Amino acid sequence: MENNYEIQGTRTLSNSFVANVFMWMFAALGITALVAYLFGTDESLFGMMYSIKSDGTAAMNILGWIVMLAPIALVLIMSFAIEKLSASAMVILFIVYSVIMGISLSFIFYVYTFASIFKTFIITAGMFGIMAVLGYTTKTDLTKMGSILIMALIGIVIASLVNMFLGSARLDYIISIIGVIVFTGLTAWDMQKIKNIGIAGFENNETMTKLSLMGALNLYLDFINLFLYLLKFFGKEK
Repeated sequence: MENNYEIQGTRTLSNSFVANVFMWMFAALGITALVAYLFGTDESLFGMMYSIKSDGTAAMNILGWIVMLAPIALVLIMSFAIEKLSASAMVILFIVYSVIMGISLSFIFYVYTFASIFKTFIITAGMFGIMAVLGYTTKTDLTKMGSILIMALIGIVIASLVNMFLGSARLDYIISIIGVIVFTGLTAWDMQKIKNIGIAGFENNETMTKLSLMGALNLYLDFINLFLYLLKFFGKEK
């Protein structure tokens, strides 16, 4: 009888943790989407980061590069200083990160039509939802798959950096295909990790909040990257 109560209590704790993770993730996506739309549809705001050339193309200025690179710094701070930061500080950083990501992603409204952006978002949400459910419900240990996907992700980053100099459309297409596969798989892997963290329990509410934010950050990154790679296939340029 006691074991049944313990199992039920563990499931309740895990479900509560997962709910918190998704609450923060959806909040971050909402903030990012709103900020991206505001900056991407307002020429004065967009002009703060990009300089429009005579041929209609846009080039990032110094502020644009700062905004583009700032999210990387924030992710590193939240990841490596999680034990030193308070839950309140983590929340602030997470919100700031969501806003800056929205500003950096505003370019999609300049490049692609709103209809194709919305269509890609729906497709991404569907794929993400399916893989999240699969990761939560599967009894298969996805640890080995996760290790392979991380290595593949490192390969994508290196290939993307190389292609910045090569400018190969074919290589970019291949990278996008692999990117969709990698972040689809990472969604399931991250979801299983989040579930296991919830089952393991927490020392206190402070720890739970911080781990919820990190779980939300991982899923947020999976969603955003999956969306951007899919946008290369379904996005219709203006």
